[in-house]
Amino acid sequence: MLSFGVEIPFVDELGFTLHHMKGGASELHYEARPEHMNSFDVTHGGASMTLLDVAMATAARSDTPDFGVVTIEMKTSFMQPARGPLVARGRLIHRTVSMAFTEGTVTDAEGRVCCHATGTFKYVRRKPATPGAPEGAGATEGALPTD
Repeated sequence: MLSFGVEIPFVDELGFTLHHMKGGASELHYEARPEHMNSFDVTHGGASMTLLDVAMATAARSDTPDFGVVTIEMKTSFMQPARGPLVARGRLIHRTVSMAFTEGTVTDAEGRVCCHATGTFKYVRRKPATPGAPEGAGATEGALPTD
């Protein structure tokens, strides 16, 4: 398991774990707890969308440690219910100096695609961390980070 490189309390709360973040690609693992289920007893779509958002964001910033990203746009398609352990893979498709264009896919334990997304992110430079703050806890310049 790897570190996200920044403190992300919401991601910690959901229990996402980072297994790969390099070369424009990422892989996260997640198993929804009972409080993350919807009324059909499957992973809530909002949790799946957050998993996709984080997978795409980590792919976008995988080779840019001095920058965070903020989500500009995200489109998600749900193919089937997300049950059991899930794996999200993010991929950087194209980048410019200030923008990243990404895609992400969530699969279940049998490798079936549960949902897929495309996302656009803006790169923002991180401010230096405040003395005494946890490593990577610096805010971003002019934007609220979502990664």
